[in-house]
Amino acid sequence: MFRWLRLSAVVLAVLLAGLARPAPAAAHDATTTAQAVVTGTGANVKVVLDLEYDLLMKSAWLYAEAYDAKERAEQLRQLTINRAAVNDYITARFAVAYDDKPCVPTQTGDADVRPRGKVPFAVVTLAYACAGGSGGTYAISSALFPDSETFVHSTKTMLTYDLDGERGSAVLAALSPTVRVGEQRTASQIGEFFLLGAEHLLFGLDHVLFLLALLIGARRLRDVVVTASAFTAAHSITFLLAAMGVVTVPGAIVEPIIAGSIIVVALANLLGRDEDRLGRWRLPIVFAFGLVHGLGFAGALDIDESGSWGLLLSLLSFNVGIEVTQLVLIAVLFPLLVLLRRTPATRWAVAALSVPIVLVSLYWFLDRIPLTL
Repeated sequence: MFRWLRLSAVVLAVLLAGLARPAPAAAHDATTTAQAVVTGTGANVKVVLDLEYDLLMKSAWLYAEAYDAKERAEQLRQLTINRAAVNDYITARFAVAYDDKPCVPTQTGDADVRPRGKVPFAVVTLAYACAGGSGGTYAISSALFPDSETFVHSTKTMLTYDLDGERGSAVLAALSPTVRVGEQRTASQIGEFFLLGAEHLLFGLDHVLFLLALLIGARRLRDVVVTASAFTAAHSITFLLAAMGVVTVPGAIVEPIIAGSIIVVALANLLGRDEDRLGRWRLPIVFAFGLVHGLGFAGALDIDESGSWGLLLSLLSFNVGIEVTQLVLIAVLFPLLVLLRRTPATRWAVAALSVPIVLVSLYWFLDRIPLTL
């Protein structure tokens, strides 16, 4: 048993060392999230899409000079000279129908580029002309960046809409690519955002490492309960405020602080000698860092409009997905750490687990610091 636990700790440490790459994930062997805001009345519909720039240029089968462009000015130039190819790709994979009749899309204005974290996103605006009179029903579909393109997998399109007074939100994915505005789909919407929140925590390795660092330093079940409660309360506050536009903090500030929070907690595990390595500062530190992590969770949805109260149900579902997944991780990891502490391996296990966390987080911290302010 001792040998197995020691081997498990070594394997986990190696895996942590291998995570030294920027987060949130920008790698194209992972996934991406498109954003779509659809507004309109009657037969006139406007769609604003936020799509990861280099992925869009690759999917439109453009040359490397287009998708490898790093400077914003050059990215804007490439979007201009490749306007037709970009428009053809988007309109083939994003559709609006009115009374089951396809609406005709036309790109309006010039495309823009804006950062989401450190990743540039192309902002493309389309006008859809629909046939028919007032009182029709809308259907919105997205097949952007499918698995078959091989650049990414499990792409989701975050949709918010305001059409003829009907407001709502949805997550469009391969298994459910279409939403019909006005249908009773509350239960489906709750499930979609719940899964989105669960996926964000699981694939948001910085949040997972922060949680692991906290568990390494918490020896008693009471520590775990208090720590998890403080973290949950803090990040729920800022998540909801930020996602609804009440609080706005740039990702260039939030993301380095998230990485720094992991470093602080992991170093406390390495340097502390008390049973509770954060001591009486545990709750204030966890609560403060929880506030910052909540801003990071909100950044995953990238909802910019203030007063997004119509999204409240979706936001709560997303947050519950985060919380449930967090509890599952605690239920799995904490008993293993308890068993490890009952073996002779406990003396070096803390260092074996904490050092890789510090190194990975330090890399993230340096990578996330903007070169220009």
